[in-house]
Amino acid sequence: MAIDAIIPFKPKNPKTRLSCILEQEEREAFARAMLSDVLAAVRAAGCAPTLLSTGPFEHPDAAVVEDPAGLNESLNRVLAAAHNPVLIIMADLPLATPEAVARMVGTDASMAIAPGLGGGTNAIFVKEPSRYHVDYYGASFCKHMAIAAEAGLSCEVTDSFRLHTDVDEKEDLVEVLIHGQGSAACRCLESLGFALSIERGRVGVERRTHKETL
Repeated sequence: MAIDAIIPFKPKNPKTRLSCILEQEEREAFARAMLSDVLAAVRAAGCAPTLLSTGPFEHPDAAVVEDPAGLNESLNRVLAAAHNPVLIIMADLPLATPEAVARMVGTDASMAIAPGLGGGTNAIFVKEPSRYHVDYYGASFCKHMAIAAEAGLSCEVTDSFRLHTDVDEKEDLVEVLIHGQGSAACRCLESLGFALSIERGRVGVERRTHKETL
């Protein structure tokens, strides 16, 4: 039986921290591209994806449940009602691979957590979801580890560059252009005119169509 994979997604005006370099329509297109990469990795790892969308949205490769409530409230409703193992994975992980996802859901522990940049949480896999709840925002990785301990659940920390790299800031685009060759997210950035730029030994990105370096 395929593992249920829940992917929170904001189709309207996502990734506002990228507003300094991308217009709203561009951010929405980039978010959809990253989502496609995550869906491809999840499906190839043998998981059945469901998008938990904040607004109306359709996707040919996943079921969609619309829930405008906050992230924690929406996900905790899903966990409380689930009877089978659940993977929660964020939609902004364009470097995710089937191998990384499969390694996470193949844990021998009661659950696994993939930390994100800056203390966040990029993915959680839990075999008994009704025994767990999430608390995103802030140092969510620390909170999620504490919740596992309080629930008496053994937890493996998934050490994976592919699942660790989420895209929120303009500096994160460098990783997509370097390590995401062939991904939908990388193709989207290239179509918008982004390329790597090296100045004084530091790697950044430049948008050639706008003649600006970021």
